Amino acid sequence: NVSRLRSSSVEIREKGSEFLKEELHKAQKELKLKDKECERLSKVREQLEQELEELTASLFEEAHKMVREANTKQAASEKQLREARGKIDMLQAEVTALKTLVITSTPSSPNRELHPQLQSPSKAVFRKGHGRNKSTSSAMVSAANQNVTPEPVSHECREVDSILFAEFRAWKESPTLDKSCSFLDRIYREDVGPCLDFTKQELSELVRVAVEQNTLTIEPVASQTLPVVKVSAGECGGPKKCALSGLPRTCKHRIMLGDSGNYYYISPSCRARITAVCNFFTYIRYIQQGLVRQDVELMYWEVMRLRREMSLAKLGFYPSEM
Repeated sequence: NVSRLRSSSVEIREKGSEFLKEELHKAQKELKLKDKECERLSKVREQLEQELEELTASLFEEAHKMVREANTKQAASEKQLREARGKIDMLQAEVTALKTLVITSTPSSPNRELHPQLQSPSKAVFRKGHGRNKSTSSAMVSAANQNVTPEPVSHECREVDSILFAEFRAWKESPTLDKSCSFLDRIYREDVGPCLDFTKQELSELVRVAVEQNTLTIEPVASQTLPVVKVSAGECGGPKKCALSGLPRTCKHRIMLGDSGNYYYISPSCRARITAVCNFFTYIRYIQQGLVRQDVELMYWEVMRLRREMSLAKLGFYPSEM
C-alpha cells in the first residue's frame, strides 16, 4: 500500500509538473504576443504624436502668417485713413475758403480788399472832367478841391490790451469753437451778438445758428431781374423789403440757411453785418485747423481787425459796393 501511494504521488507530481510547464509555455506565448502588440501600439502612438506635432506646428505657422497679414493690412488701412483724413481736412479748408470768397465777393459786388486790382486810383475823381476843355477841367478840379479834402496819410497807433491778449493766447493754446471760453464769450457778447441782432428775432436766431455751423449761403440777385422777381412761399422779404429788418430797402442779395431751400432777401447793411461775422468765424476756424502759420501777436491783431469790422457793421457802416 505504501508503495502504491508513493507511485501515485510520483505520477501526480509528474502530471502536475507537466501541466504547469504547459501552462507556463502558454503564458510565455501569450506574453510574447502581448509584447508584440504593445510594441506595435507604441509605434502607432509615436507616429500619431509625430503627426499631431506636425499638424500643430503647421496650424501655428498658418495662424502666425494670418496674423502678420492682418497686421500688414491694418497698418496699410490706417495709413490710407490718415492720408484720407489729411486730404479731407485740406478739401474742407479749400471749401471754407471758397465759401468765404462767395460770401465776401460776388460778381455783382466784388470785395475790394480781396481784389486789389479793382481798387480805384486815388485820383480817379479828377478824371471825370472833359480833357479837351481846359476851363471845364479846371472847374472840375476846383470843385473837387472844395468838396473833397485830401486826408493826410495817418499812421495808426495801436497797443495790445493785456486782458484781451491773455484771453486770446489762452484760447490759442487749445482752440475751440465752444463759446463758453472767455475769449469767445467776450466776442459773442460784445460783437457777434449785437451784430446779428436784427428786428426779426426768430430769423436772427436762425441766421446766427447757420453762421456758427457754417451752413449759410449768400448769393446776389441780378439787378436786371429785381423788378420782375416773384416772391414764392419759400422766400421772405423781397427786392424792396429786407427780411431781417422788415424795412423797405433795395435788396441786392438773399440768403439761404442750410439746405432748407428757403431764401430771405437782405439789405446791404444786413449783408455787411452777416459777412463781417462770417469773416471772423472763418479766420478762427483756420486757426483751429492749424492753417494759419503766423506769430501769436499777428493773429491777435487780425482778430482785432475783424472785431472792428463787426463793430462798424453793427453801427451801420458798410462799403458802397454792397
